[in-house]
Amino acid sequence: MLPLKCAPDPSDIKTIITTHKNTDFDAMASMVAAMMLYPDADPLIPKPLNPNVKAFLSLHKDVFPWIEKPAPDLENVERLIVVDTAQWERLMGMATFRKNPELEILVWDHHVQPETIHASWKCYAPAGANITLMLRCLKAEKKSISPIQATIFLAGLYEDTGQLTFTNTTAEDAYAAGYLLEHGADLKILSRFLRPAYGEKQKSILFEMLKTAHREKINGHSVSISKLSVEGHVDGLAVVVGMYRDIMNVDAAFGIFCIPENERCMVIGRSDVDNLNVGDIMRSMGGGGHPGAGSAMLRQVNPDAVSEMICGLIGGNQQASVQISDLMSFPVHMVSPEASMEEAAKMMRIKGCTGLPVAEGDKLVGMISRRDFQKLRRDSQLRSPVKAYMRQPVQTIEPGKSPLQAARIMIRQDIGRLPVVEEGRMIGIVTRSDVMCYFYDLLPE
Repeated sequence: MLPLKCAPDPSDIKTIITTHKNTDFDAMASMVAAMMLYPDADPLIPKPLNPNVKAFLSLHKDVFPWIEKPAPDLENVERLIVVDTAQWERLMGMATFRKNPELEILVWDHHVQPETIHASWKCYAPAGANITLMLRCLKAEKKSISPIQATIFLAGLYEDTGQLTFTNTTAEDAYAAGYLLEHGADLKILSRFLRPAYGEKQKSILFEMLKTAHREKINGHSVSISKLSVEGHVDGLAVVVGMYRDIMNVDAAFGIFCIPENERCMVIGRSDVDNLNVGDIMRSMGGGGHPGAGSAMLRQVNPDAVSEMICGLIGGNQQASVQISDLMSFPVHMVSPEASMEEAAKMMRIKGCTGLPVAEGDKLVGMISRRDFQKLRRDSQLRSPVKAYMRQPVQTIEPGKSPLQAARIMIRQDIGRLPVVEEGRMIGIVTRSDVMCYFYDLLPE
């Protein structure tokens, strides 16, 4: 049973929060919730992380700054908070704690399995997701939940319940999902990071698509359309098309899957740019969807005719979209490569930013960020020139690109800011926060 008042306030003793290895979205969401419930505790994030979780956190470092903190000192820890597991075997680096009979342990877990952690306090219930249990306490204590927190909570809930379709899903999970949507959880963000696994049949189809793959330019967009015959019903074709789009590195990809035995064609589309609306295209073909994804089922059609129809619809799609030029900041505060690290730190402090482009005249030569200051080992190194610690070469972006394209670069390169360059000249800068403001509808009116 969960008491009306959650576990004791740990502010007066040294407390660690941790979860299981191969951390998935439910485990990470539970850690975020625990940080809200126990703000004076230190997080101990296990390695490795699920790749999708790692990608999500890479883009949200500014929102959850504690994920980049060094591992906390485990000496003199008096209380351990464990979320999303009740088994020592699933934790990392806990041998010392396991042998400590004086350690106070609090456990939040929803798994129906034998527990090996004998906690002094626990919240246990057979819910579909652990974050569902923690939301009880967040609501009871009237904790404010931001749209970004609601999004990672819903990611955990959806991942562990198969978007409320798994048999372990409870009514409380469904109510929790509605509560998080009311608090601004963004389904578009979830679709980018929650990618289901695929099997040998899907791999074979993807391989066949790639064997005949080609790109073409339509209305300024790079597009790839694949036509393939498949036998019977195949699950996961949407996942295959999404991976095909990623591998081909195009703005939009379409799979036309012909099923000869019933004379049908399943058409699935995935778009990576805001101004190519796949949902509109599919609705024109009798199907449906949203801007980034859609599908349609067509009867007794020639796949070549379907391909021509898609090309024609893209050619007439002139929907306006938000571009990097709409989000970027300017003028850009820059620092010289000959300036000292101390001068760079002072400029960051005055300007209220966490990184600066390094420029020599009009030429962009590097980037210096707060993270680079971690390389300094002695105070005397603050007098060293910025060029000794700056990162190069610099990843840039063009003003006409979309916020989604910027997010993909930031995740892939693990960076927090992108200089905006036009014809070799830096005209602005876009940060991870700018992109997140766009994704979470926080742009000013």
